[in-house]
Amino acid sequence: MTVPALTFSEDQAEAWDRLADLLRKAGVDPDDGTLSPEGADGSSVVAVVGKAGSGKTMLLAALTKALAEAGVDIVSGDWEGRRRKDRRTLAILAPTNKAASVLRNRGVPATTIHRILYTPVYDPEYERIAEWLAGQGDRPVVEGLTDLALDRAKAFYDTVKSIPGALAAAGLRGSDFIKGWKRREEPLDIGFVDESSMLDERQFDDLREIFPTLVLFGDPAQLAPVGQSGEMVFDKLGDSRKLILHRIHRQTQDNPILDLAHALADPAVGFDAFERMVEDAARRDERVVMAQRVEAELMARSPVLVWRNATRIRLIQAFRAAYSAPADELLPGEPLICDGIELPLKHRKKRIDLEARGLIKGAQVIYLGPGRKPGFSRLFVIGAEEPRLSAASIIKIELPDEEEPFIPFAARMGAAFLHGAAVTIHKAQGSQWDTVQVFAPDLYAAAQSGRNEAGLPLWKRLAYVAITRAERRLLWVVRNRLARPAAPLGIEDLPIGTAALELEAE
Repeated sequence: MTVPALTFSEDQAEAWDRLADLLRKAGVDPDDGTLSPEGADGSSVVAVVGKAGSGKTMLLAALTKALAEAGVDIVSGDWEGRRRKDRRTLAILAPTNKAASVLRNRGVPATTIHRILYTPVYDPEYERIAEWLAGQGDRPVVEGLTDLALDRAKAFYDTVKSIPGALAAAGLRGSDFIKGWKRREEPLDIGFVDESSMLDERQFDDLREIFPTLVLFGDPAQLAPVGQSGEMVFDKLGDSRKLILHRIHRQTQDNPILDLAHALADPAVGFDAFERMVEDAARRDERVVMAQRVEAELMARSPVLVWRNATRIRLIQAFRAAYSAPADELLPGEPLICDGIELPLKHRKKRIDLEARGLIKGAQVIYLGPGRKPGFSRLFVIGAEEPRLSAASIIKIELPDEEEPFIPFAARMGAAFLHGAAVTIHKAQGSQWDTVQVFAPDLYAAAQSGRNEAGLPLWKRLAYVAITRAERRLLWVVRNRLARPAAPLGIEDLPIGTAALELEAE
């Protein structure tokens, strides 16, 4: 095997060889960089599984680079050119915008599963620009667009391979060039799916319809999707179709957060012993903190991770009180979580429009202020490639000991949101933040409950997922207290980006 320009561990090298054999059967050779017009005969699904730090992302990135160098087209979901007989395709997918953005930040051109299931329908006039940018056509002449605007689009696309971004740089809005969305009809060739522990059976079935060759990358120690009895989709694959990565060495050395996560695998470690490990790590390394209170300022961009809904609601109320947020409106800068799209079936196109812009269930959003129409909100969708938009919104503020949430304002129908200053650990899967606050009293309650999931104590699964959401710094909060913020809430930290797209759901 010709190993890529990086050093693999032994199990990564073995996984590369196994996957290279699979890809050769699909008509792509990542070792010698050759393509065959013949695709895979039948469906093939393989899973690469391993805990945090085992090198899954490193392997995924190396495979992606090798396939791109071999001439495989990377499908992003924002535009696809004309289908060619000799064209071979690869899509790198994640279940959420945040998970996709984590990969993009590491140089992997990932998109969401939803963006692959539904493809945009471009206005023919502007599709000629997309074809030109992608090298599939001549420079067009488009009424209303100057040569300078086209030059701006080309300069943007040469730096960032995003057709919508390039068209926005030319002064166009999404509603100018995207006329709708349709369910994908033609299959692609190869799919890499990160964070596959989050997949449910329906998503898995959808992906198998599209990709004859599917490679799942997942962490078996995470929490299974709700309603799947603690089982992940790759658990049902036979041993011959699972490639197991163990903890790699140089990349994770001297990382106290990963050390704590892996310590949870020891059956002899109970909650009290684990908390002493956190204390020891905090004394040795500033990346781990035994925090005596929750930091309100961090909650605005990095939610507190909890187990119980009651805890989540209490912390949200404390956050809003700390910022003197009025009961009947939101402050710019308040974090939200998309709770789904509330639209009747006849508005299917509008639903697809909203979801395509990143407003899928679980998406993290920052409230920017009211929109131009009653019930509309200006929003910033974290992790989306075009994050700013305006949409009909239904904002729900949950209250302690109340079954029904308080709704400060709402459109008749549209995207529904819950407050996002605190989220459950289940909903945090697939996301990462620079600094993470874990509310330890909730994990203690989970330990006291004695509950198990898939043969492991529930508190350990919760702790593992919560801890591994931290990219750089972990705050283990041990007291039910909140530190007041030193500055007012704002939105100055959010990038301006391109012009917002007004999405109507009325």
